[in-house]
Amino acid sequence: MHMSDALLSPAVGGAMYAVSAVSIAYAVQKVKKDDLGEKNLPMMAVAGAFTFAAQMINFTIPGTGSSGHIGGGILLAGLLGGTPAVVTLTAVLLIQCLFFADGGLLALGANIFNMGVIPCLFVCPLIFRPILRKGVTHKRIMIASVVSCVVGLQLGAFCVVLQTLASGVTELPFHTFVLLMQPIHLAIGFVEGIITAGILNFVYQMRPEILTDVLERLEKPAERIRYIEESDKGRSDSVSAKKVILLFAVLAILVGGGLSLYASANPDGLEWSVEKTAGMAELKEQGSVQKTLGAIQQKISILPDYDFKDGRGKGTSFAGVAGAGITCLLIGAAGWGISRAKRTKNTGKEKARK
Repeated sequence: MHMSDALLSPAVGGAMYAVSAVSIAYAVQKVKKDDLGEKNLPMMAVAGAFTFAAQMINFTIPGTGSSGHIGGGILLAGLLGGTPAVVTLTAVLLIQCLFFADGGLLALGANIFNMGVIPCLFVCPLIFRPILRKGVTHKRIMIASVVSCVVGLQLGAFCVVLQTLASGVTELPFHTFVLLMQPIHLAIGFVEGIITAGILNFVYQMRPEILTDVLERLEKPAERIRYIEESDKGRSDSVSAKKVILLFAVLAILVGGGLSLYASANPDGLEWSVEKTAGMAELKEQGSVQKTLGAIQQKISILPDYDFKDGRGKGTSFAGVAGAGITCLLIGAAGWGISRAKRTKNTGKEKARK
């Protein structure tokens, strides 16, 4: 559901940049405050790399001629917590935009909000975490994942419609566009929920502590002990965290380098809805700002549309592996920077006390 620049006016695109920037700043401050950057840094890096690779896999929605891919917001929120997930998904979307021309430069702020902020900062604390608060079980993980992915994608899809409406994109009348966007993303959200639940249940079976971010928010020791006892029922002994991290790294390579070759060629839910509404899969960039940013993006993208510029599909595997690697490095650098900033701040406070 990556928006292109043709779907937004400069004013709406700029406003969404501002909203997303505030959300990211909030997330960074929370990560820094909770000391999650250093503790979760390896998992953030490999989970981000895996999400990048997984987003390359479009699955067909039967009977529609459309396809979809996971957004990864709820998956990352389940693995990392809401605010680290925002930081991680922002890095994924940034890499996709700059190096692979997936989503427009003007639309980057909107894409971060629709695909990252909504599921991670709103749906996760209001729906996903409350369902699991009574105790993590495989069944509750399934329910929480499906419901959260469906709600998150419905809200994100509706925001796309509102953003195009506010931008005055006359080719996409509100009623027609919304009646196409919501049902197709309902189906995509359901599939994403099943995939997310499968991954989270697999991780929970191996290392349940990764999914129990909610424990950090249970203040009463008695509640914490009861929660642990209920969550531990019926599970096998956990494996080491290093093995889980290594598994995600291997999966990122396999998915990005191998399974990406078998992605559906059908247009995704947004492209399908635009085509059904306006008669074309992609609208042309009309304004000078959109055209300028589009030209800049084409120059800086090294593998537009996840392929060599003249590769005709031959560069897909390379793009998947390279993109996952770049994403991993960027998230690692961001986490290191957050941790370093916190240490510097604490050192300054200690010196001031002395």
